[in-house]
Amino acid sequence: MAETNGGKSEGGKAEGGRAEEKKNFRSDVPMETPGFFLRGSAHLGWGMKNRLSRIFNPETGRTVMLAFDHGYIMGPTSGIERVDLDIPPLMPHVDCLMCTRGALRSCIPPETNKPVVLRSSTGATILKELSDEVIGVTVEDAVRINASAITAQVYIGGEHERDTLDNLAYLINEGNRYGIPTLGVTAVGRDMVRDSRYLGLACRVVAELGCHFVKTYYCEPGFDEVVAGCPVPIVIAGGKKLPELDAMTMAYRAIDQGALGVDMGRNIFCADDPVAMVRAVRSIVHENAKPEEAYDLYNTLRSEREDSD
Repeated sequence: MAETNGGKSEGGKAEGGRAEEKKNFRSDVPMETPGFFLRGSAHLGWGMKNRLSRIFNPETGRTVMLAFDHGYIMGPTSGIERVDLDIPPLMPHVDCLMCTRGALRSCIPPETNKPVVLRSSTGATILKELSDEVIGVTVEDAVRINASAITAQVYIGGEHERDTLDNLAYLINEGNRYGIPTLGVTAVGRDMVRDSRYLGLACRVVAELGCHFVKTYYCEPGFDEVVAGCPVPIVIAGGKKLPELDAMTMAYRAIDQGALGVDMGRNIFCADDPVAMVRAVRSIVHENAKPEEAYDLYNTLRSEREDSD
């Protein structure tokens, strides 16, 4: 292991002064999944597996998650100023919802049968340091809501790294008591580089802590190594709004390199046609559509909707 000083490598040297060796991830060798379709989940209990089977489609082993928890740090967010109007039309085309309990209880019809990944952290907004969070939702409340998973984000290398890891460890421990999986979100601070070395470190850390699946960013090159080094499923964040074809290309490349789904928000609800966009992304995740094929589908659906208006 490389010697560190305040979290920084000293000249890339390993112990004993040797140059750091290149890691061998064997990305071409898929991880075996004996007894259950999701990597790293074979030894979980029935309740955990059942909840994960609601989030991830057992037929494809993948998921399209719709993230609309932005308001807990950003307030009214472009594209979801009215959650009650903007989100329900998208729900039939996704596998899972990622949101806060406030948005869920006030804006999402309880008749929906979509699994929920419940945002459980709080304590920061865009007006201050985002990594300064605490746990604000009890696991008991997640049970009352019938959440399929709980989540918080960690800032590896950030000012509040220890606190955010403590938050996540608390959720994992409490979730384990009730058979509720935990999603670890690898947030990236302003000063961090979203490369494979950093994202691989962050994903491995939260997996070793006990997360049951991980949300992280796509990167080039080396995303296949990020996936190979993480023993639990990875879904990618959509991140900032991209042109529709670019977002589809990112999703395709991530899936092609081993991600088991996407957790998109702004790249869906800020698209020119959100319903067409989520259906196009779904075709990539579950039907292995190429980006160009998905973009053709998007344009066809968009034209049909415009003609019907």
